[in-house]
Amino acid sequence: MKKKYIDVMDTSFRDGFQSVFGGRVLMEDFLPAVEAAREAGITHFEFGGGARFQSLYFYLQEDAFEMMDRFREKAGPDANLQTLARGINTVMLDTGSRELIDLHARLFKKHGTTTIRNFDALNDVDNLAFSAECIHHHGLRHEVVITVMDLPPGCTGAHDPEFYEQILRKILDSKLPFDSLCFKDASGTANPNKIYETISRARKLLPESMHIRLHTHETAGTSVACYLAALEAGVDGIDLAVAPVSGGTSQPDILTLMHALKGGRYDLGGLDPEKILVYEEVLQDCLSDYFIPPEATRVSPLIPFSPMPGGALTANTQMMRDNGMLDKFPEVIRAMREVVEKGGYGTSVTPVSQFYWQQAFNNVMFGPWKKIADGYGRMVLGYFGKTPVAPDPEIVRIASEQLGLEPTTENPLDIADRDEKKSIAYWKSMLQKEGIETTEENIFIAASCQEKGIAFLKGESPLMVRKKSMMEAETQSKQAATPKENEKAAASLYTVVVEGETFHVKVVEGDVEVVEPAPAAAAPKRAEEKPATPAPASEAGEGEAVTAQIPGTVVKILKKTGERVEADEVIMVIEAMKMEIEVTAPRAGVVSDIAVEAGQSVQEGQVLAHVR
Repeated sequence: MKKKYIDVMDTSFRDGFQSVFGGRVLMEDFLPAVEAAREAGITHFEFGGGARFQSLYFYLQEDAFEMMDRFREKAGPDANLQTLARGINTVMLDTGSRELIDLHARLFKKHGTTTIRNFDALNDVDNLAFSAECIHHHGLRHEVVITVMDLPPGCTGAHDPEFYEQILRKILDSKLPFDSLCFKDASGTANPNKIYETISRARKLLPESMHIRLHTHETAGTSVACYLAALEAGVDGIDLAVAPVSGGTSQPDILTLMHALKGGRYDLGGLDPEKILVYEEVLQDCLSDYFIPPEATRVSPLIPFSPMPGGALTANTQMMRDNGMLDKFPEVIRAMREVVEKGGYGTSVTPVSQFYWQQAFNNVMFGPWKKIADGYGRMVLGYFGKTPVAPDPEIVRIASEQLGLEPTTENPLDIADRDEKKSIAYWKSMLQKEGIETTEENIFIAASCQEKGIAFLKGESPLMVRKKSMMEAETQSKQAATPKENEKAAASLYTVVVEGETFHVKVVEGDVEVVEPAPAAAAPKRAEEKPATPAPASEAGEGEAVTAQIPGTVVKILKKTGERVEADEVIMVIEAMKMEIEVTAPRAGVVSDIAVEAGQSVQEGQVLAHVR
């Protein structure tokens, strides 16, 4: 029996790293495994793009373009090296201008890319057209994407086979150039029957020679069943990974699919399982020191109700772990269901998945719809294109009111082109001010990563890798710290009330030091009481305490001690869960002190400043 050849793209070094480690894997640690993969017969790799572009600059002190060059050297000149792009976002934090989208394609071609997989989370075909032209113009293969998921139970109106067929027909009618088609299910929530029907319809609409792929995750536990259904429907390629970055929140393992297809009519890339075993052993050894979060290895029954992509789930839980609030995860993931239902059914894939998560997080931490996340709000208002269905009108109203923006139907690219901060000239001038060489690569790094990109280029970015050896060393360092150092690290400033009198106090390893009396009026004391002797009053610390509403990192301090502020004026900004949370003055007055520094981690309830 002649078997059908199925192309396998190895996602271990991009989606696998993102889904398990939040993208934080150092180049020198994994490159030996690329050679092992090549020796095992792998010729098609996902090697960059997506969140694995920014994570190198944000956390690893590495240049993504250098990594891509090194990867090409190891994989060989004939390998199909693929990256992931988000349509009008490419790999940027926000919608790019047309000139930046073109620069993305030019630079990725220059640095070894063969194919760019290109998607729009809203399945707005207009958002794919210009980037498709740029990709083809610069000599790259364009893999156009239809993003897939299952809606929460009870929701209808999109994300069924009819909807995906309509999107494909719009792609064909638009005449945008593409070389292959991928159905991308980042949350792994689509059921096998829907996958079979969707790909069967696509197969009938497209020429027999058109390559069709399926990408999914094991997060909801149905990935193998979906791949088998896709193969029966006529798919030509699937995405797989190898241990320790397979299964769980990532793609199923190559060996798992080889086992599932034994005795069947499909040839999985002509791969030899014994050689794949050797490759897996090499990668296991390369990553043996990396901390694997438990949630990365699990299947979650909650995901079909709240479709969180595997590539975002662990990144979000790790951020929660870092900020000491991982206990909030079940509550936030449950809150995501309503956020998806009311947001217009954009597919839960970057950046929309992050919008969903941030809004669910805000709904849990601040109360339902009390604080609209910027990305979610702009999405429902139309600033990223057209959502599959109209968002809830009440949520649109709240978003418009809170963000101070009117709903729009304007092309997002036209909006971006008018924004000076999305021009090459702007970022070139920013680099010149910092004394940084204005290469095209540096311009794109700055434009796509903004302040953090500039910090990288200045040599000021942090190294934030979760290795077991580093975590052990940090623990030992804390244990070996002097009492004074421990005192400084453990000290927290609080406002307390003792029998009606308010004090600002510092709690230090169980001891309490009165810093100063608060200016609030004391309650009348009983005649027999001896009044406490307060510390000498000073301007610093007087007034109403401004506290952190959530754990995070202080990224900007906009006011100084002694400056006047109006009620609700921003004093500083805290970064949490990839959001910038503004800390505002509770009333008009003067900032009597700033109790934190930029770059400092803060906890919920910690005093940040005082206004008197």
